[in-house]
Amino acid sequence: MKAVFPDFDSLGPADLDTSALRAALPEIKLYASSMPDEVAGRIAGCEILIVNKVDLDRELLTANPALRLVCLAATGSDNIDLDAARELGITVCNIRSYCTGSVVQHVFGMLLSLNLRLDEYRRLLATGAWQGSRHFCLLDYPSRELAGLSFGIIGYGQLGRAVARVAQAFGMRVLVSHSLRPGADPRDQTADDVPAERMDLFRLLASSDVLSLHCPLTPATRHLINAETLQLMRADAVLINTARGALVDEFALLAALRDGRLGGAGIDVLPEEPPASGNPLLDARLPNLLVTPHIAWAAREARQRALDEVVANIRAFLAGEPRNTLA
Repeated sequence: MKAVFPDFDSLGPADLDTSALRAALPEIKLYASSMPDEVAGRIAGCEILIVNKVDLDRELLTANPALRLVCLAATGSDNIDLDAARELGITVCNIRSYCTGSVVQHVFGMLLSLNLRLDEYRRLLATGAWQGSRHFCLLDYPSRELAGLSFGIIGYGQLGRAVARVAQAFGMRVLVSHSLRPGADPRDQTADDVPAERMDLFRLLASSDVLSLHCPLTPATRHLINAETLQLMRADAVLINTARGALVDEFALLAALRDGRLGGAGIDVLPEEPPASGNPLLDARLPNLLVTPHIAWAAREARQRALDEVVANIRAFLAGEPRNTLA
């Protein structure tokens, strides 16, 4: 059975066990990466296709009549034309719940770094300031205890709930936005396992000392954090985004940080990745801005779990019992 993974290195496979994948698909062809103009030739005639971020539009799917299964090595599916896949009878599966622990620790890693001003102290020590201090410590950059602060969450799925549990462990007051899904019941609190106060978005923004985004990118959530909504937030609040880059208007965010209208921001995702066209946040060099290169999901254990989930989807499909299906 011909199978292809055109962007295999996006999983950082050097430290992963790939034996289960090769056992499930002995003839699989693994490409480190594929440029857009290389994809069509590489996937031609394949029956099973594994992709992470490679785009599969209607034209590519239609041109491959042998294709039976597309396995996403990710949760998001915005790079796949799902309507075309359904019409063509192609099963599409994603992976879920594979990187929760990794994302949670990244959220709090960024929050703690910003709150404790670790980068600023690191730079201060490089100047020899501690050696020349008249006291036993340096107190140039004050921090706050997290206990008692309000931790706002937009997007209360598995990731949002996992983040909420850690926030509660720090003694923080957990606030959760009503669902932003069109037609959702704002009173819906199904599966809540952390005492959390539900409220509308505008009240949440005004009430949160920390705001963490965990919602999907949809037309309704694109630039959810913008010049208008940033004005509702506290001047010393911290924004954390490990979800999707386009949830935040980066120009409005940068202006708020520079003008002192927002305390800090930890950003792991950008609208364009890689940011080949540049991004204002990358050039900002602000002490209250921490940008990481989409690595919140990428702990080794999470990447191995992602690969194992892909294999589980393939085996289930071949057994006639597809799982995690999107199309």
